[in-house]
Amino acid sequence: MSNQNIQAVEDNLLTAVSIHGIPKKSYNLINRMKYFHVPGVSIAVINNTNIEWARGYGVLETNGNTQVSPDTLFQAASISKPVSAMLVLRLAEQGKLDLDIDANKYLSSWQIPENEHTEKNKVTLRGILSHTAGLTVHGFQGYGFDDEVPSLLQILNGETPANSAPIQVDVAPGSMFRYSGGGYTIMQQILENISDKAFEELLQTEVLDKLNMHSSTFEQPLPMQLREKAATGHVGAGVPIKGKWHTYPEKAAAGLWTTPTDLAEFAIEIMKSYDNRSNKILSASMADSMLTAVQEGYGLGLAVKKLGNNIIRFGHGGGNEGFRSYLAAYTGNGKGAVVMTNSDNGDHLMMEIVRSISNVYEWSDFLPIEKQVAQVNPNIYSQYAGKYQHPDYPDFVVQVEREGPHLLIESIQGAFRWELYPESETRYFFVESEAIVEFQKNNAGIFDALILLSMSLKKVA
Repeated sequence: MSNQNIQAVEDNLLTAVSIHGIPKKSYNLINRMKYFHVPGVSIAVINNTNIEWARGYGVLETNGNTQVSPDTLFQAASISKPVSAMLVLRLAEQGKLDLDIDANKYLSSWQIPENEHTEKNKVTLRGILSHTAGLTVHGFQGYGFDDEVPSLLQILNGETPANSAPIQVDVAPGSMFRYSGGGYTIMQQILENISDKAFEELLQTEVLDKLNMHSSTFEQPLPMQLREKAATGHVGAGVPIKGKWHTYPEKAAAGLWTTPTDLAEFAIEIMKSYDNRSNKILSASMADSMLTAVQEGYGLGLAVKKLGNNIIRFGHGGGNEGFRSYLAAYTGNGKGAVVMTNSDNGDHLMMEIVRSISNVYEWSDFLPIEKQVAQVNPNIYSQYAGKYQHPDYPDFVVQVEREGPHLLIESIQGAFRWELYPESETRYFFVESEAIVEFQKNNAGIFDALILLSMSLKKVA
């Protein structure tokens, strides 16, 4: 049965969008890896609250010979956050942390700067875990092969050689949901201050070892003895990153190296804790708190969605330089999956894999969105053709071309070349992504800009 399921998953990848009136088309995994320029993929599937299978595909590095296996290490990126959150919740149950008092009370080597936003409401660990603490710095770009790596204090203060801004409060804590890797970096400092231990040591003894996550580490840089097992990160066109990967001293937010199998063990423990069947780390009540949304579908370290019949989908995505990963799992039905890739283009591929797993294992969600193609005179496509550039990111350039009755969009770096389908004369969609492209006119009535992923790109040629 398992081999049949594996084959079915491998041969039935589904795009994000299907077109009304055209039968849904499914794809083979290896072919889609080539299409998306993703050298390596690793998958673990959870069924009946057990890991049913785990498999690797492709290679650790483009043009290399070492095959990806279930033991290959990938950067989990932001999936580091829920694993880190589990430790905080464990310490809260032990009475060593209070989730609802001023987080500055736990900080001895650094303090969250007070200002007018913190006068009435203070930053708390509950706010940090749920991204409602009003803190800045969305994410981190890491440090390359020949970059100097800053200390945690330099990152918190935004001081050289840190490549991120200072972490501070710029809206009232509790007033809104706003994703903040900066908050989790403050949490990392709190954990080190209250324990007098290195963050990675705490996570190893209190979480990873207890869950038999023996292929996982928060050590940054990655220890020499583990580097042969690690996948190389790749930019969108499939080119390896110089030095193979970036270092992330922001360990709680982005520093975990792991495998899908280990992350599946993590997800299974949450399922079992929620049902009070295993409490290696958390009680049932604390697992329930972890999976209860605070604001905008985010609990304490995890994105959550209630689906009825006591089923909650929980999960997290991750994106470091050259790596993309996704974890999704469910309470109540014992199902889930983890997909990890070694490419910036991995996000589209991994979601096609998740849709295939959802279809084969009869999950209740992750279905393609069906859209209707509008009738548009293709002659207008010539007005859209050209090169578009982001004003703040000069390397972010796309080319729009008319090819007969078709409109195509391509990244200059060669990461993708996809067809655009019209929803209206100015609004278009891909089948590979849920993203929308909208063309815009200037005051002279000339199309000179497009909106993609909420970003405005200007025509430059």
